Amino acid sequence: MTSRTKVGIVGAGPAGLVLANLLLDAGVDCVVLERQSRRHCETRVRAGLLEHPSVAFLVERGWGERLLAEGKAHEGTVLRFGGRSHRIPYAELAGGRPMHVYPQQELVSDLIGIFLDRGGELHFDVPDVALADLGGEPRITSSVGEWGCDVVAGCDGFLGVSRASVPAGQLQVFDRHHEFGWVAMLAAAPPSTEEIIYALHAEGFAGHMLRTPTISRYYLQCPPDDDIANWPDERIWAGLQTRLGEQGWELQEGPVLEKGVVEMRSYVVEPMRYGRLFLVGDAAHIVPPVGAKGMNLAIWDARHLAEAVLRWVGDGDEGGLDAYSETCLRRIWRVQEFSLWMAHLLHRLDGGDPFLERSQLARLEYLCSSPAAATSFAENYVGLEQV
Repeated sequence: MTSRTKVGIVGAGPAGLVLANLLLDAGVDCVVLERQSRRHCETRVRAGLLEHPSVAFLVERGWGERLLAEGKAHEGTVLRFGGRSHRIPYAELAGGRPMHVYPQQELVSDLIGIFLDRGGELHFDVPDVALADLGGEPRITSSVGEWGCDVVAGCDGFLGVSRASVPAGQLQVFDRHHEFGWVAMLAAAPPSTEEIIYALHAEGFAGHMLRTPTISRYYLQCPPDDDIANWPDERIWAGLQTRLGEQGWELQEGPVLEKGVVEMRSYVVEPMRYGRLFLVGDAAHIVPPVGAKGMNLAIWDARHLAEAVLRWVGDGDEGGLDAYSETCLRRIWRVQEFSLWMAHLLHRLDGGDPFLERSQLARLEYLCSSPAAATSFAENYVGLEQV
């Protein structure tokens, strides 16, 4: 038996949950199908940095109570190169707008609870979702039921079924594989810094990210095809100490909880729509994580799609739906450019070409000495209100 819903949402990550909660707030019927378990969604370690516009939006909706109580506001970041540290006070430069460190899995947990507590329909452990008739009267089929929908929102990530359901040739793909990867490590170690550190060293990039008072995230540049088996814990800690180290600074170590090699890739499809299917978040685009933009872009996409759906439901005007892709892509390409700029600023390129190395150092020196350059960085880093 086929049920009916206005909007079928595939995926219960930040994009799907923001969209679902916005629709539920407005009284629009929707159902969410997620291939993973609830526990997986609420514990999988992902991003941890929220832009100021994302935080302001979540708080305004009444969804940010735990974010404000347990997350931590940050007002600056440290660029470390040439054995010296340079602080960029991005909140001050961007008009008093801080960032917040709040792990993605915690936000997902909050949004799941809010949605279910208000009677939202959300099905976990549904790995067999299939989409049909996307150009006409869409249907979602699965082991837990079948739904006819007016709109399908594909919020199921880069490897999900949604984008894969679009017929070949309907989407233009922009794809770039970068010449470096990251060794990513999560450790039960207190932060060795009060603010995020991005370091450029002769051996490559290193990053010290913040998560909680007892857990930290670290990154080391490596070849894109590297194997984590080549990186025993001792080698990672030694690499971090070498690349992040400066006189008088100590790296706090702890048990390794998780590690792996992360591919650096930039990817966009245009348009972000096929028929009545709308691609949201990582289903439509991914960015190198150096700029910490993926989760924030997903939230923006979901906001735009919700506004378009409500406009259509309210007065039958599909103008917002028709403009959805163009509206989202303006921000997406701005963020792609910024993320690419950061990646090229902070990584050893072309096997350590001396000319590029000197150029990178000159660029970093300028960023750290020019108020205009630092302000441009700050505005993009904390998140642009309008694009």
